[in-house]
Amino acid sequence: MPFPDLPQQLAEALAARGYENPTPVQTAVLEEGAGGRDLIVSAQTGSGKTVAFGLAMAPELLDAEGGAGRPGAPLALIIAPTRELALQVSRELVWLYGKTGARVATCVGGMDASKERRALSYGAHIVVGTPGRLRDHLERGALELSTLRVAVLDEADEMLDMGFREDLEQILDATPAERRTLLFSATMPRPIVALAKRYQRDALRISTVGEDRGHGDIEYQALAVAPPDIEHAVVNLLRLHEAETAMLFCATRENVRHLHATLVERGFAAVALSGEHSQNERNAALQALRDRRARVCVATDVAARGIDLPTLSLVIHVELPRDAETLQHRSGRTGRAGKKGTAVLVVPFQRRRRVEMMLRGARIQARWIDPPTPEAIRRQDRERLVAALLEPVEIDEEDRAIAARLIAERSPEDIAAALVRAHRAALPEPEELLGTGAPAERRDDRGHRAGFDDTVWFRIDVGRRQNADPRWILPLLCRRGHITKAEVGAIRIGPAETQFDVPRAAADRFVASWKRTAGKGDDESNIGLALAQGAPARHQPPRKTYKPKPFAHGRKPARREKA
Repeated sequence: MPFPDLPQQLAEALAARGYENPTPVQTAVLEEGAGGRDLIVSAQTGSGKTVAFGLAMAPELLDAEGGAGRPGAPLALIIAPTRELALQVSRELVWLYGKTGARVATCVGGMDASKERRALSYGAHIVVGTPGRLRDHLERGALELSTLRVAVLDEADEMLDMGFREDLEQILDATPAERRTLLFSATMPRPIVALAKRYQRDALRISTVGEDRGHGDIEYQALAVAPPDIEHAVVNLLRLHEAETAMLFCATRENVRHLHATLVERGFAAVALSGEHSQNERNAALQALRDRRARVCVATDVAARGIDLPTLSLVIHVELPRDAETLQHRSGRTGRAGKKGTAVLVVPFQRRRRVEMMLRGARIQARWIDPPTPEAIRRQDRERLVAALLEPVEIDEEDRAIAARLIAERSPEDIAAALVRAHRAALPEPEELLGTGAPAERRDDRGHRAGFDDTVWFRIDVGRRQNADPRWILPLLCRRGHITKAEVGAIRIGPAETQFDVPRAAADRFVASWKRTAGKGDDESNIGLALAQGAPARHQPPRKTYKPKPFAHGRKPARREKA
């Protein structure tokens, strides 16, 4: 349905931007029952919430003719957790309110504070800022909130997670009690409920999660890998998709640093975003992504807040999100504005069931895929390369002169091959995953492997109940026991344990390495190892059979009729 009755200036601004119908969250905040009330809104990333609260606060900003009047002390205040999100919100409100004459001032960390104070002294209808910078202006007397009519807390859950509770309370305590408060939060943890109870009056709860754009523009994929194969799987995913822009999520700044260094070493144009980076470093990284000088961004959840990259088409969850909301928020970085996106979860084998439960809880249909192999990547490379080289291009006289010289010196086939080689040289090599199959050594006609005449059998205390899989177990044995995959014989997985054999010549070295790598604090280093009593049976033992009991009194009972 079209937008409801709006001031003409706002309607024209929406039409100029190509807005025809409101999103679910925009419809909800514009309904008659929501007018003039405090709101608590749960909406997904990319649902159009900035335009939603921009339209919702219009009655508090505009007069009967749809104008904003002379600027003075701000009438609306929008608080956002990060500089990037605040700037994005400011840009949206500038075009939305451009025809009304409303002045928008932005106050964020990393910008010239004196210029911001001058802008505030000239007057503004709307102020957008981050909690720390707004509090600083408030304490210095540059920000006057006594006439404020509406306050908006955008991504309130993230602001509390980032430790801005004190800042928010000081800012809101300085505003009139009769103001409207619009609270937007992807999740509703207990601190958010407490904040709403303190600063809102009879708030209307709106939730459009599940009604928004949802997952329609995002294809979810998941692949199970051995933990030591995670980085190799990420490299292969990047190479398979060759996305214009990709974002990789890690849980900690240390892991961001390590993965970023790994990708740069392998030849990827990558940048990193985490809490340890200064504002100048963040600005440089984002500019590199926008200028296409970098194509991969490795980030933590908080550092990626507010980032809007139109060319972002691939999100990889290198480390699993803590819950379904975080999964959706991360993945919502892509698949925006009608464009298609792909979100891939890289799942350690032992955590597959947890991920399946999270996906069910989020009502996300993810397609489980195998990790990309070097062969599949090279096949994709060939198709992309042929398509790129056959694209029509403009050729000037200098190009033609060089081409004529090359043809005089070499055959067309040699020139084409050199061109292909030059293109391929710029591509990072795909990785061989350790856990993609069994050892490749040849066996004789009886299935016997050379070098395994004399072996020692071991058992570890994980089995099918713990999602044990040869593709997980094999890399585990190699990493913990410091042996190669060629030194692992048969792997036989039972319900609660797994048995395997290694050559006797490597057994002592294997046991010693296993002990040295124990107790590191992670699940795999706590897996116990013990000697097995001989080789396990290859097949399940035959079922025990019982002789039929004689019928009583030697008579066969009558056959029961079917119902």
